Amino acid sequence: MLRNLDPILCPDLLYVLRAMGHGDGIVIADANFPAESLGPRCIRADGSDASVVLNAVLSVMPLDTYTQTPALCMQVVGDANAVPEAVADFQAIINATADAPCDLMLLERFAFYERAKSAFAVVQTGERRLYGNIILTKGVFT
Repeated sequence: MLRNLDPILCPDLLYVLRAMGHGDGIVIADANFPAESLGPRCIRADGSDASVVLNAVLSVMPLDTYTQTPALCMQVVGDANAVPEAVADFQAIINATADAPCDLMLLERFAFYERAKSAFAVVQTGERRLYGNIILTKGVFT
């Protein structure tokens, strides 16, 4: 057991977060996301929702301040202006928790999948809210 770490951060996830370098991406995905078939290492967090995992990850990982898009979510198919409940929740968590809060950017569904393929890892959660997917880009500690 370690102090001051969210218990959601299992050993595999802590390893991945530590091994990531500046500019590497990590996907926090909902239960419907094709995590295993995309290619990056997949860490299972089936008992947690994406918001809980996002909050835990941001408690130890800085967001990149050298890119305009350090946090990306998937657009709603057929309604690019919609803001699903999960996405609104992600924005609130970033505003409250991130060391460098930013506005979420939205990517079309298949563009999001393409971006996710190049991520360092995917955390597959048990999130059941639709569009509960986010890609974070790791920043640097200053």
